[in-house]
Amino acid sequence: MDDSQQLIAALPVPVVLIGRDERVAAANAPAVALLGADPTGRHHGLTLRQPALLEAIGRAMQPGAPTVEVRHVIPGPSSEVVHRVTVTPVPQGVVCTFLDLSEQEQIGQMRRDFVANVSHELRTPLTALLGFIETLRGPAREDAAARDRFLGIMAREAERMNRLVRDLLQLSRVEAQERVRPTEPIDLAAALRASVLALRPMAEEQGVSIEVAGADHPLEVPADPDQITQVLNNLIENAVKYGGAGGRVLATLGRGQGPRGSMAKIEVRDFGEGIDQIHLGRLTERFYRVDGHRSREKGGTGLGLAIVKHIVNRHRGRLTIESRPGQGSTFTILLPES
Repeated sequence: MDDSQQLIAALPVPVVLIGRDERVAAANAPAVALLGADPTGRHHGLTLRQPALLEAIGRAMQPGAPTVEVRHVIPGPSSEVVHRVTVTPVPQGVVCTFLDLSEQEQIGQMRRDFVANVSHELRTPLTALLGFIETLRGPAREDAAARDRFLGIMAREAERMNRLVRDLLQLSRVEAQERVRPTEPIDLAAALRASVLALRPMAEEQGVSIEVAGADHPLEVPADPDQITQVLNNLIENAVKYGGAGGRVLATLGRGQGPRGSMAKIEVRDFGEGIDQIHLGRLTERFYRVDGHRSREKGGTGLGLAIVKHIVNRHRGRLTIESRPGQGSTFTILLPES
């Protein structure tokens, strides 16, 4: 192995050296892992097949050619693997250095999607408010009945925007704290009983009973009391709103087995219409809704389960969701006891 090959082998990023004969003279281990096979000795065009990269390599072979950068994309089963390839002329030929931009691309796409979703969620109530204000200033100026009806709708739309902003702020706070695990012990049994007591009137209005099991004895875990209360309220309220067709919601506290042995286990189960399997993997995504129209009608912002996921992550716990159409849904949280 000559000096150039030793240098390339020591680099932590994928690097390919193409000789003057246009064959691959050396490729380090990260490059072999990226390209799927060792290309050494083969013509570079058999391995690096993307036209923009091949064109850049061809230009780099010419005397006095400058260093250039091109985009290299490898399609994947769920997302693309994107690299920025720096093509540098050297006396031995051309060096191609691959810098992985996949995470940056995904973060950028998430940011764009987030802004688009927030804009969409705010546009509808804002449009309604502006429309009703214009009507109240014009045709409905002297119509008391219409004025009262429109003001009621405007209040609901304003509250919808308020809930969205509140959830966005809460999500931001939870994400900022996610790396700092709580250490103060709290009693999950007391927290569960308090959440059920607070939500029972709302459930009774909708003809749903909330039953509690396993909360008779204290069960302490290190946790943030406000965030655990938010998790319980969110899961139980969702069960009442979207699974209330079954007439009852069961909240159970106990212990279960997790990757770290015995863990505190909270289950919130409804007996409603259930959720199709195709939606389960995406329920904790921001703004993802199984039924967007129904969710908005019930006051949902599409952020509740995303907040729950981040809170559970902060507590080093696990969230699982099980559901089948017609058989209800079960949301399970496992939390370490120490």
